[in-house]
Amino acid sequence: MVLLGFITRPPHRFLSLLCPGLRIPQLSVLCAQPRPRAMAISSSSCELPLVAVCQVTSTPDKQQNFKTCAELVREAARLGACLAFLPEAFDFIARDPAETLHLSEPLGGKLLEEYTQLARECGLWLSLGGFHERGQDWEQTQKIYNCHVLLNSKGAVVATYRKTHLCDVEIPGQGPMCESNSTMPGPSLESPVSTPAGKIGLAVCYDMRFPELSLALAQAGAEILTYPSAFGSVTGPAHWEVLLRARAIETQCYVVAAAQCGRHHEKRASYGHSMVVDPWGTVVARCSEGPGLCLARIDLNYLRQLRQHLPVFQHRRPDLYGNLGHPLS
Repeated sequence: MVLLGFITRPPHRFLSLLCPGLRIPQLSVLCAQPRPRAMAISSSSCELPLVAVCQVTSTPDKQQNFKTCAELVREAARLGACLAFLPEAFDFIARDPAETLHLSEPLGGKLLEEYTQLARECGLWLSLGGFHERGQDWEQTQKIYNCHVLLNSKGAVVATYRKTHLCDVEIPGQGPMCESNSTMPGPSLESPVSTPAGKIGLAVCYDMRFPELSLALAQAGAEILTYPSAFGSVTGPAHWEVLLRARAIETQCYVVAAAQCGRHHEKRASYGHSMVVDPWGTVVARCSEGPGLCLARIDLNYLRQLRQHLPVFQHRRPDLYGNLGHPLS
């Protein structure tokens, strides 16, 4: 496989005019297909934490999906990443709600155990972006949760966030989606979690359309926002990148978005275009077509400098518009 490497930088001229004296790092960014043979990273940025964003095409075959994800995670570890992000529905994408419920598992089931072993084996953190979870209320509700699970490098579950905004939409040309047919909405947000890359605020896919959530996470201390997703073929080209860049700009956070891509089965396909956006709103890493991974370095000093020179959170006016994005309790 061929490794594709490129360097992307924020718009220096405009930022320098706006913020004299602001140091803008040169970020080494790489986009890769599975099993690249080599990687070149600028020596000036090697001390910055490296994150990997994995793009896959999940099917109803759970073991094949795990094999694909494990291959990418192992490659991310080989390339030096401290944290790997997997997309929503990394475990499977079923053909209908009945199959979704049939294939779902509890957090203590076989599949999550395989991922805890994988995290330990590779020695890196895993963001499991959307697990079909049979919760404690499964017997009563016969519905599941779309659960974002964060594992540390020892394989321990350090955070679980259950998707709070369910995607019940009818988009012309894309087909209807009614997530609530099989899924319960989560009851709360999860406070940002400290990781080797920074403090991460957990979200899932459709959540990105609600800026209140991202503002709440940012005010609670998030430095990286994650939106693991499975965007469709109509909303993807129209809204995917612009929403991710908007969330990064308004929160002054890095945004990491691992995505599903390609055709999952005869009834469903996803847009792909996994990416990382920096706090200035620049896309600093992007996956090419098909399954693979992209890598980006997280520069928290740059984030802090930007927040210092553009102190938007100090300028908010809750007296005018209430507790929009009020910090988490």
